[in-house]
Amino acid sequence: MNKLLKLIGLILLTASFNSTSFSKENFFNEALELFKKEKYEDARFLFERNIVFNPKDANSYLYLAKIYNQEENQRKEEYNLETTLLIEPDNEEALLMLMKIALEKSNYEKVKDLSGKFVKVCKNLCDENKDIQESLKNIEPENNES
Repeated sequence: MNKLLKLIGLILLTASFNSTSFSKENFFNEALELFKKEKYEDARFLFERNIVFNPKDANSYLYLAKIYNQEENQRKEEYNLETTLLIEPDNEEALLMLMKIALEKSNYEKVKDLSGKFVKVCKNLCDENKDIQESLKNIEPENNES
């Protein structure tokens, strides 16, 4: 009888753990759907909630950065991109977004550094780096002449 109670307890514990894992995934998926519908405030809440349960979810940080980009909050956007890269250093989308921020800030050394990392990891967005490098070439001579 004691073994049966332990077995039932183990099954219940496993079932509750699995439902908790499922709810974690639902936060991200639901947040992503809200993001696609441009309901950024609601999406931000769910991405942040997902991070509470899964603090190493790079995608939640990336989408928070995208939301802050829409809201033109560059400081929070940059923070979330840096966090994304701490968790997933080869995230080409985060690298690209950081390069664009550095370019806007005229931080050309950071753009070059990020571009070097980007070239090593790019698979889908490689053409974007070429555009940034081209605009960097166009800007730098003007700075050297001054």
